[in-house]
Amino acid sequence: MSSCNILCSYQLYSSCNVKPQIGSSRKSCFSQSWSNRPHGLSYFHKNFEFRRSNFVIVKASDSTTSRKQVEITYNPEEKFNKLADEVDREAGLTRLTLFSPCKINVFLRITGKRDDGYHDLASLFHVISLGDKIKFSLSPSKSKDRLSTNVAGVPLDERNLIIKALNLYRKKTGTDNHFWIHLDKKVPTGAGLGGGSSNAATALWAANQFSGCVASEKDLQEWSGEIGSDIPFFFSHGAAYCTGRGEVVQDIPSSIPFDIPMVLIKPQQACSTAEVYKRFQLDLSSKVDPLSLLEKISTTGISQDVCVNDLEPPAFEVLPSLKRLKQRVIAAGRGQYDAVFMSGSGSTIVGVGSPDPPQFVYDDEEYKDVFMSEASFITRPANEWYVEPVSASNIGDQTEFSTTFDES
Repeated sequence: MSSCNILCSYQLYSSCNVKPQIGSSRKSCFSQSWSNRPHGLSYFHKNFEFRRSNFVIVKASDSTTSRKQVEITYNPEEKFNKLADEVDREAGLTRLTLFSPCKINVFLRITGKRDDGYHDLASLFHVISLGDKIKFSLSPSKSKDRLSTNVAGVPLDERNLIIKALNLYRKKTGTDNHFWIHLDKKVPTGAGLGGGSSNAATALWAANQFSGCVASEKDLQEWSGEIGSDIPFFFSHGAAYCTGRGEVVQDIPSSIPFDIPMVLIKPQQACSTAEVYKRFQLDLSSKVDPLSLLEKISTTGISQDVCVNDLEPPAFEVLPSLKRLKQRVIAAGRGQYDAVFMSGSGSTIVGVGSPDPPQFVYDDEEYKDVFMSEASFITRPANEWYVEPVSASNIGDQTEFSTTFDES
């Protein structure tokens, strides 16, 4: 009596509820991010990445007749694409997750005092790979946004720049979308890294996506200056020469290789920006031409002599331990860093050239609570938002897509 052994293995992505049909054996991988889509349709079928194989294998053999094994491979691409096209036609964007990167000031010159009480500056701003993630969902409410976060001490009302940005967008465009927002905060506050400004720019970008991009990038950049001087920079391509209060943004080609690593070290203590500027003395600041610093960086790269920050002396008065930290990083680094400097008005010390902090940061009790992170320089293409680079430190997070959508 003949016997027949059949082995059937069925593996499908869990969210794909389709019935098996014999079809093409081609494999597919969709990994295009929502940030690559300038308009408000979901295109979610372009955004899924099948991390598990998508097939049905049927193997059969007859021990009596010695018939050859038959293997059938099924790929649900055609069925899935039809479903995705149907959803795209009927549903707009309802959920979106975006990366919100911070920045460093490669150099920061203060060039004068303004009549309005602010200072004129000239600085090379550059986006780096450290950042927050912000999840936006359309709210059924037409009157209020709801903000949550993973860290204590962050305001969740109209004091938060995210809420200010959404209010500004509605005021400028007349749209009435309100949102549930969750801020997954990784950038420390009071660090001189522009984390809050980046959050605001990201919120403006998101609101525009939900509204079908009724505003241009230039509109968003101009409007954002009404709520913060550093926010317009994030609508550059990621590297910009900024003047005025910081709101005059000139895109420049990034001459800094993206593979240059850096380490960020921030003590628990923050520097009050207002107090730092209060102690700033223009007549004691650097006299070097900021354009000459920009030219030198473009030709020879980052070095200690070009990373001038006129706010370091007053910041070191406000927080003397910060000056000691910078000095110790330079001494202990023994040449491993191309430059060590403070970003913005503090209190982050940046070491460019190595991702590793010096050993004393681990050994000394004084630094047991410091924030440390490696980072690299990043930019963004036109009409796309910033994307977090894949690295050993965040590869475990890749199970969560950079953008998410409502498929129902």
